[in-house]
Amino acid sequence: MLGILARTMVKAGAVKPSGLVKPVSVTRIAGRYLAHQEGLPKLPVPPLQQTCEHYLAALTPIVDPEELNHTRKLLEEFQKPGGVGERLQKGLEQRAKKMENWLSDWWLQTAYLDYRMPVVVHSSPGVVLPRMEFSDRQGQMRYAAKLIAGVLDFKSMIDNETLPVEYLGAKPLCMNQYYKVLSSCRIPGTKRDTVVNYTLDKRPPTHITVVHNFQFFVLDVYNSDATPLTVDQIYIQLEKIWNSSLQTNKEPIGILTSNHRNSWGKAYNNLIKDKTNKESVRAIQKSIFTVCLDAPIPRVSDDMYRTRAGVQMLHGGGSRWNSGNRWFDKTLQFIIGEDGTCGLIYEHAPAEGPPIVSLIDHVVEYMKKSEMVRTPMVPLRMPQKLRFHITPEIKKDIEEAKQNMNIMVHDLDMKVSVFSHFGKDFPKSQKMSPDAFIQMALQLAYYRIYKRCCPTYESASLRMFRLGRTDTIRSTTIDSDKFVKAMDDPAKHNTEKVALLDKAVKAHRAYTDMAIRGQAIDRHLLGLKLQAIEDLAALPEIFMDTSYAVVLHFNLSTSQVPAKTNCVMCFGPVVPDGYGVCYNPMDTHINFAVSAFNSCQDTNAARLAQALEDALLDIKTLLEQTPKAKL
Repeated sequence: MLGILARTMVKAGAVKPSGLVKPVSVTRIAGRYLAHQEGLPKLPVPPLQQTCEHYLAALTPIVDPEELNHTRKLLEEFQKPGGVGERLQKGLEQRAKKMENWLSDWWLQTAYLDYRMPVVVHSSPGVVLPRMEFSDRQGQMRYAAKLIAGVLDFKSMIDNETLPVEYLGAKPLCMNQYYKVLSSCRIPGTKRDTVVNYTLDKRPPTHITVVHNFQFFVLDVYNSDATPLTVDQIYIQLEKIWNSSLQTNKEPIGILTSNHRNSWGKAYNNLIKDKTNKESVRAIQKSIFTVCLDAPIPRVSDDMYRTRAGVQMLHGGGSRWNSGNRWFDKTLQFIIGEDGTCGLIYEHAPAEGPPIVSLIDHVVEYMKKSEMVRTPMVPLRMPQKLRFHITPEIKKDIEEAKQNMNIMVHDLDMKVSVFSHFGKDFPKSQKMSPDAFIQMALQLAYYRIYKRCCPTYESASLRMFRLGRTDTIRSTTIDSDKFVKAMDDPAKHNTEKVALLDKAVKAHRAYTDMAIRGQAIDRHLLGLKLQAIEDLAALPEIFMDTSYAVVLHFNLSTSQVPAKTNCVMCFGPVVPDGYGVCYNPMDTHINFAVSAFNSCQDTNAARLAQALEDALLDIKTLLEQTPKAKL
């Protein structure tokens, strides 16, 4: 059951909600990180009755009346004075008093570290950056050198605690995740994984890892006086790496990290028995981040390019292409292709999308500046190539990982597109939340294809609270259900359709506000369930109920990831018959990434992407044709 829960919730992190995303203001406070964190409120435990009422409302559009009635009775039983619900609620409230955040450890374990599917496609999001035009490989090296310098510039703000504190209105947000993404790595286990972070070591890491043609190198990025290398110095070092890794005939050791977590955990224990291998693996894990210098990807039409780049970021294209040019357990991997295909992939356990996007925005701005620093003419040491001893057993593990990766590559159905007709500007002109507007279009698109509504996950940020991660905005509501059914009903007048749309948008907005204030239902129900596992001999019936399984089967797993940069994040579906939908709404266009699995006959990423485009345009037409009815 927990496996199902983790599986249906693993995308949780993909990111922050709607207009609550761009911090309204930013302040620089040197050395104030801890004081800032201690000033944040603790995550509340919502009232039990409130959650039970909202749970029934969330079930109404997605389960049949008979099932709903059954669940209603179970909830009445669960809430009886002195009953199981009350006991679990009290347990949670006690936990909340004792801990900095009652949810964060549980969430890290359930959604990420206990999850045994590969991190590739199933958990780690990718980001596609605007395509670069490199005229030669020196262009690729130059871009990589500037990018590395930009990330080190961002790191200096983290190290000096001068990172701008983000605010939502007047409320400061938790900055903890920014301190988790560098010098960190996931470590596989045969039953559960762990995450290590080397930032606070006595001697914090001063190197990054660079991988080219499946070969890993340690590149020291600081001089002996602790100043970062200049762009020119980094460029010289990257050239050395390139020239000493021209052959691709090496075993792609990195592909091991893409396997099922239990298999990789076993292979890992075997791999690090050898002292050289252990030291090489440790060097990758400790590095500040990884840079993947990729071979060109297969050429496709301009129309297909973004989609091709999306899958390149998510999985590398398969064992024949760049999938071995990664260490997927590494929190941050920047990907720079010889053909100008650039982006990154991040391991999801330590952080959500917004800190990653802030880092991207900073680096992109940094790279626009011309370099003023004179490069000292000090000869630099040759970057160290990491050695691996490949035994027949390890070779067998690599072959198995290659085969599994290629199956995943063939199974992923992806469509990355730009909706160019309008962006945030149009919903705003209609006094509607752009995020709620897009979510209602997505509800309509799904309903038109399947003639039913489905459980929909949109992640909401809990960063208003100390160590806050995410909760779920449930976009399928009683109001969204009424709107999508009315939209194509010829018997309904436009004025009524607009009124229903307006109500649905406002309901989504209200749920979003509730979620970011720590009052949503999903994490509370998870907490009650995990409390029951710790306290009780038997699991309460509401968690064994069919409705609970249905409500967690997210056919639509969605996330808004706004960025200043014209990029798009992408991730895989969280259920076999579902979709992953990520979007970045810019002022006059929207970047979308839709994913599905080819192994499911009923889903098709291009079809949903097209239905979404049609829905957005139809809603716009409806509003333009019915101006007077606008509430």
